Amino acid sequence: MTTRTATARYEGLGKDGKGFVSTRSGVLRDQNYGFTTRFEDEPGTNPEELIAAAHASCFTMALSFALAKEGYETGTLETETKVTLEKDGDGFSVTRSDLKLKAKVDGIDGDAFARIAEGAKANCPISKLLKAEITLEHSLDA
Repeated sequence: MTTRTATARYEGLGKDGKGFVSTRSGVLRDQNYGFTTRFEDEPGTNPEELIAAAHASCFTMALSFALAKEGYETGTLETETKVTLEKDGDGFSVTRSDLKLKAKVDGIDGDAFARIAEGAKANCPISKLLKAEITLEHSLDA
């Protein structure tokens, strides 16, 4: 079992607040996020961008391994993922994650490639996560 961690801190509340996200690996360290990076064009990141990056990288790696398992040895895979955030009542919902794959795999035909790619899409851990149970443990400091 592998467990990875990240932390997020938000200073201030609502639109005026500023968020900072970090990963244990240090790839992200106090990376800016907030209302303006999510809904406007301020530099920084946002949760949907991070989900898109996670889904793109997970799916592409899963497909790479699936192709290798089928005996294919050389190729290049590049995936762009668009995660959509839409108004949902008083809040918002992530409504879709669209994977757009460009691939070159030596010796594969279109039907075999489509079958393997669909399997990778269904079985990549982030695809599964997007349908997963979510738990919450919390504490409130007085």
